[in-house]
Amino acid sequence: MTAKAGDWRPSAQPEAIRLRARLYAAIRAFFAERDVLEVETPILSVAGNTDPNIASFSLQFSGRTEGAPRTRWLRTSPEYPLKRLLAGGVGDCYELGRVFRDGEAGGRHNPEFTMLEWYRTGWDHFRLIDESVALVRAALALVGRDARVEKITYRDLYRRHLGIDTATGTDDEFRAALGEIEIDPAGLGRDDWLDLLMTHRIQPTFAADRLTAVYDYPASQCALARIRPGDPPVAERFEIYLGPLELANGYHELQDAAEQGKRFQRDLAVRESRGAPSPPVDERLLAALEHGLPQCAGVALGVDRLLMAMLGADRIGDAIAFGFERA
Repeated sequence: MTAKAGDWRPSAQPEAIRLRARLYAAIRAFFAERDVLEVETPILSVAGNTDPNIASFSLQFSGRTEGAPRTRWLRTSPEYPLKRLLAGGVGDCYELGRVFRDGEAGGRHNPEFTMLEWYRTGWDHFRLIDESVALVRAALALVGRDARVEKITYRDLYRRHLGIDTATGTDDEFRAALGEIEIDPAGLGRDDWLDLLMTHRIQPTFAADRLTAVYDYPASQCALARIRPGDPPVAERFEIYLGPLELANGYHELQDAAEQGKRFQRDLAVRESRGAPSPPVDERLLAALEHGLPQCAGVALGVDRLLMAMLGADRIGDAIAFGFERA
């Protein structure tokens, strides 16, 4: 491949690269003050992410494996090994490092990006929302900014913005709420329509100077979160947005190994129906849950997205030394 003129140059400006270093130092200071331990976990694993909406990279290891699989998967987050550390008694911990997702490249996505993920034992998702907001506001302070905070349930958010009830509404109502936005409905289910409404109708309306914490998601969107009984039951999950940028996704973590195993199998069934690859389930995570995961809440935050907001950038490449097109 012949490089284009100027392609050797970084995609980010020097001040953005320096700001990243300052942000990393601030993150580490933030957690040091709170006695949260920094750890490192594997980037390559024998297991992949079964989430039907996330695609993983895989590679073939050419050395001796002593009977272990040659196919290894690049992590899409450090969640599974961090939970194994928690089950092993490490206590509150965080990791700041690179993760990888196939098929995600564009203005707000890069196939490799930096994720900050941390876990707090004995906490629920409400308490972790407050700490997540505190960290983002500390980051914004580095560039002389702040943001007002709003907390709202998922159900109330859709009621307020679109006048629909996510618990009782129909797929036809959700589709109609998209208005003039045309989407091919083939293969789309209830949660797909709700996701489209979030990304196309709700997120773009979020004020740039506001941190929006959306919590208590539909039980069908539980991922690795607990489900709280009620009418309707809700997943004890939250997402945090700075303006229209989604920054963080957190859970009051599921501790039940059998239930987690069922969720993995449901994921694989969806993947099969879509003709998508089915990565191996992380059996070591299930064994750790069986051993005993302490009650905890965890959250993953996209550091490059946070830097975009701090820089006022529209492209993720402006926050990364070398974006995908120049890597």
